[in-house]
Amino acid sequence: MKLAERVLKVPPSGIRRLFDLATGAPGIISLGVGEPDFDTPEHIKEAGIRAIKEGKTHYTSNYGIKELREEIVRKLERENKIDVGIENVLITSGTSEAFAFSLMATVDPGDEVLYSDPAYVAYKPTILFSGGTPVPVPSPEERGFKIDPEELERRISKKSKVLVIITPSNPTGAVLDKKTLEEIADISVEHDLLVISDEIYEKLIYRGKHVSMASLNGMEERTITINGFSKAYAMTGWRVGYVVAPEEIIDGILKIHQYDMICAPTPSQYAALEAIRGPQDCVDEMRREYDKRRKLIVKMANEIEGMSCVEPEGAFYAFPNVEEILKRMTDRGGKDPEFKRKYLSGKKQDEGLMDYLFEEAKVVVVAGSYFGEFGEGYLRLSYATSRDKIKEAMERIDEAISRI
Repeated sequence: MKLAERVLKVPPSGIRRLFDLATGAPGIISLGVGEPDFDTPEHIKEAGIRAIKEGKTHYTSNYGIKELREEIVRKLERENKIDVGIENVLITSGTSEAFAFSLMATVDPGDEVLYSDPAYVAYKPTILFSGGTPVPVPSPEERGFKIDPEELERRISKKSKVLVIITPSNPTGAVLDKKTLEEIADISVEHDLLVISDEIYEKLIYRGKHVSMASLNGMEERTITINGFSKAYAMTGWRVGYVVAPEEIIDGILKIHQYDMICAPTPSQYAALEAIRGPQDCVDEMRREYDKRRKLIVKMANEIEGMSCVEPEGAFYAFPNVEEILKRMTDRGGKDPEFKRKYLSGKKQDEGLMDYLFEEAKVVVVAGSYFGEFGEGYLRLSYATSRDKIKEAMERIDEAISRI
């Protein structure tokens, strides 16, 4: 029995391979997982528990509970300068569903979907699963890993239909400023592009200010905004996200959602309602701690010989350049056949360094090439873990690299 071609042409997740190896392995420190190490705040947990005890364990409307959608509408107006009604909001099982179903509802086979590269690992596979053609747009280190509007325009063709942006960025932590977003908006209007704006890290910004694409002139009717509760409120396992779009697009996404998912988990929706309605000091506390970790990991990365790291502006990832270290690995491989076989044969160089650090330093990092062609030569380091673990992990990395 042969699998579908769209499945066969997408390789398994390299990140998951490493995480599977690391699970339960003694002495491992992970800088790989894009998940808060904080527990869900108590008032949010209590709301979920209360919903279960009150029997709120059945299906909700396909759209999600009305109270949550109303709170999201108020939040969008207050914080994002986006003016919509509840008919424009659909509650989903996380932002991954929101992204996948947004593509499925809008992309026909052969339509081109542009996105900045390096990019979140799920973007390209999800575009392929939807029948679209992925078109990466280089977002190099020289530009702070931010998409270049001129480069974007050069890659637009008659088949281009959708542009995906994420700010702040996974994997680089880059934040798109208002001027850049306005230039991208002008290009989107000129070339009639639909924009999917992934804003899941909006509350984790350390420098600058978050700007929503849909708040800009001419963009409300051509923007799908996706967001959720996983990162800001440490609610990854609750699986609640939302998608905001013009009513016609929401209706299309709803068709897929009602057949595939029915609704987001009911108790989780009530927990999310408490998250958005309740006190926000927990978000501020987590952001302040992430900021301390951010400064620590960047400082220690820049002290490692052969590694250089620009300071991320948002999210909880650092994306250091390791090209000098990769050159040393190549030199070592030329003299040491076993080293070459183990860490350089049949894989990208940064993937070899990732495997080396797992074996020799007992630290999980993620190869930049997993995030696209233009991520090669980098590592993604997540600082969603304690400062003690970050310090120990970076010291181990430094020691292991010194032995190459």
